[in-house]
Amino acid sequence: MHLIVGLGNIGKEYHGTRHNIGFETLDYLSDKKGITITKKEQHGVTGVYREDGRKIMLAKPTTYMNNSGLCVAGLMNFYNIPIENLLVIYDDIDLATGDVRIRQRGSAGTHNGMRSIISHLGNPEFSRIRIGIGRPRIGSELVHYVLGRFPKSEFPAIENAVIEAAKGIDIFVKDGVDLAMNRINVRKKTAEKKPPEKKLADQKSEARAVQEELN
Repeated sequence: MHLIVGLGNIGKEYHGTRHNIGFETLDYLSDKKGITITKKEQHGVTGVYREDGRKIMLAKPTTYMNNSGLCVAGLMNFYNIPIENLLVIYDDIDLATGDVRIRQRGSAGTHNGMRSIISHLGNPEFSRIRIGIGRPRIGSELVHYVLGRFPKSEFPAIENAVIEAAKGIDIFVKDGVDLAMNRINVRKKTAEKKPPEKKLADQKSEARAVQEELN
């Protein structure tokens, strides 16, 4: 079994907040797979689907963010899931809004949910998908920022990030974390380097003008 965990806080008041991007990703994926995440177990809610002979469990901890490790460790132990089959999706202030990065291992950084998971598992060697939410303005409190909602101007970037993260989950389950990193991380870098269409058109126009002068 693969365990895919999205981090967030339970409750309508937290819906759509930056800290709940992990939940949002699982909501998108569960809808795409035609399942619900409603079974209560091990301090969380879960939903299961099967694909290509694999069993995949989606899980949302219901402990609130700071105690997410209770759910993750509980599910890992109960179902005897190997740590290489664990993938955690969460928000990251160290990435620009909408950026998506997959990593094979790492520290918790400033994220309390990840700190809890690493503490309960006693091991940081598990895969994760980081979705960038950007940093708050200087002087703003971090807790207010992560519990705030995205402005409308950031909706397209966040929607695209959720879609990319879901693609990363599919690749992780089918082909492993290395290929997921190669495909998702490289795709993002390529998109960043690609010149905008308007600038490309301007370059072509300039090239034609130079050619006409030469003729």
